[in-house]
Amino acid sequence: MIRRAVDSEDPDRLYTLTGGRSSAEDTGLDLVTLIVSESDPTVGMQSEHVKILRICRYPTAVVEVASELGLPVSVVKILLSDLLDSGYVTARHPTSPRIGAELPDPAFLKKVLVGLHNL
Repeated sequence: MIRRAVDSEDPDRLYTLTGGRSSAEDTGLDLVTLIVSESDPTVGMQSEHVKILRICRYPTAVVEVASELGLPVSVVKILLSDLLDSGYVTARHPTSPRIGAELPDPAFLKKVLVGLHNL
């Protein structure tokens, strides 16, 4: 991991970006949570929020957003929680079930397991 970018970052700038907050509310964001923009940037928006909305036009993991912005993940989570609260983005863990998705029949899964075991 390259520490130069974070180590040389001005702590006052990070403090300003997050509005003095040191952690995000419990939004359930982890490194692989996918973020998707739901709207375009508006006038007067913080520049980092605008960059996030542009980066996340397609599903993008939190860690990728942090990498693109060159900011620590903890700071990006705070910025993302702001956007989540205002409805500018949505978040979904890649393993979360889709709405209306049905699980396979348990009997079918047992047959598959027996078949794999017999291989």
